[in-house]
Amino acid sequence: MADKTWVMPDGIYTALVTPFTADGAVDRAAWRRLVQRQVDGGVAGVVPVGCTGEAAVLSRDEREWLVRSAVEVCAGRCAVVAGSGSNCTRESIAQTRDVKIWGADAAMLISPYYNKPQQAGLLAHYRAIARSVDIPQVIYNVPGRTAVNILPETVAQLAAEPNIVALKEASGNLAQIEEAIARCDLKVYSGDDGLNFSVFGLGGAGAISVVSNLLPGTLTRMWNRFAAGDLNRAWPLARTLDPVCAACFVETNPVPVKELLSLAGLCRRDPRLPLVPVSEKSLTRLVQFYESTLGALLAQDTEAGA
Repeated sequence: MADKTWVMPDGIYTALVTPFTADGAVDRAAWRRLVQRQVDGGVAGVVPVGCTGEAAVLSRDEREWLVRSAVEVCAGRCAVVAGSGSNCTRESIAQTRDVKIWGADAAMLISPYYNKPQQAGLLAHYRAIARSVDIPQVIYNVPGRTAVNILPETVAQLAAEPNIVALKEASGNLAQIEEAIARCDLKVYSGDDGLNFSVFGLGGAGAISVVSNLLPGTLTRMWNRFAAGDLNRAWPLARTLDPVCAACFVETNPVPVKELLSLAGLCRRDPRLPLVPVSEKSLTRLVQFYESTLGALLAQDTEAGA
């Protein structure tokens, strides 16, 4: 297996939504616009076909088009880290081979859901993928979706695998995230927008963000100011994002962020079953938030650039 020759850039990665047409197909024109908007916003990378992209309900052909298209639009200007994990190790290996063939720079692998593997099972799962597919790989820990938590000692052992280069941490446990950062040489990215600034302060290398679907330039500026040591400007900018984070998670992700993108005219609101649009109560809240706050933030994000 190759050494860690590809260095995952620090900064903001956008966990992209997958837009659908009125008849439920992938909206190819909207997708290309959304990816281009991220490139224009200066993000370090995009993450197609992950949880936010509703990967679990996409066909292989749809995933192939989405990844290949993202690679084409990004054209080397930012990294493409494609979701490729499942709860079946053999399927995860096959999907990781796919994203390599399709041109992704790296693969992001969610921990196996439903099975609830032990820590030894997680070790065996990730090692099998890392030793089967020669592409940089990002471990994705999100216990709220998978019912299993990848502990820091497990991450530390996996860090010895040459193809494993980073960890997306969405456990919500800052003590655990700090321990993971301290115990291994992997880059650790915040996977919870509400904790981004805190994870940066613990030594995180950036964030894999839902909110940056809406505000890529703002997230990028916040990270750049933090990385430059300009905390007096980074901190207030991070706080302006707090209500956006709250709005994006008023219901199951990615349903609210799709609603907000629809209000902005960037794609349709529709998720794919078993997800459904937000409730009327949530919709009222999101419309009010868009009209009172988010619309202006979107205008500033576009005007300011990256």
